[in-house]
Order: sequence, then C-alpha cells, then structure tokens
Amino acid sequence: MLLKKSAPKSSSAVSLNVQEEIINAAGAIYNYLANNGEVTLAKLKKDLNLTGNYAEMGLGWLSREDKISYTQKARSISVSLR
Repeated sequence: MLLKKSAPKSSSAVSLNVQEEIINAAGAIYNYLANNGEVTLAKLKKDLNLTGNYAEMGLGWLSREDKISYTQKARSISVSLR
C-alpha cells in the first residue's frame, strides 16, 4: 500500500496564519480594553487566555498603531487605550 505524503504548508500560508492570529489577538485586546479600561498585563493575559506569545504580539501591533499606552506601577505594567 502506497501512502502519499501530504504537501508541506508553504511558508507564506504559515506566515499568513500567524499574522491572522496576531490580528485576532490585537482585536481581542482592543475590545477588552474598550470594555474594561486600564488593566495590568498579567490580568489582561489571564482574562483573555491567549496562547503562546500572541498577547505580546497583539500588544506590539496595537503599540505600533499608537492605540494603547503603558503605565509603570510599582512592579507591574498597566495598559490602556489612548
């Protein structure tokens, strides 16, 4: 019996999926902040339950678009919409 190997995903398809995940994370973060106001990074990550580094990448996306601001408070960092 011959088994066919499945075609490997092209790097552009994998890259697109990662970019879509980052965009989805950024959208979830934006909506969360719109509804909840300023929140610590730890609480944001916990409440949204984003897997991998998507929370950080989504925050980076929003930072690059100048949509959020950060505040250092004691030993934690808070984030809010601009």
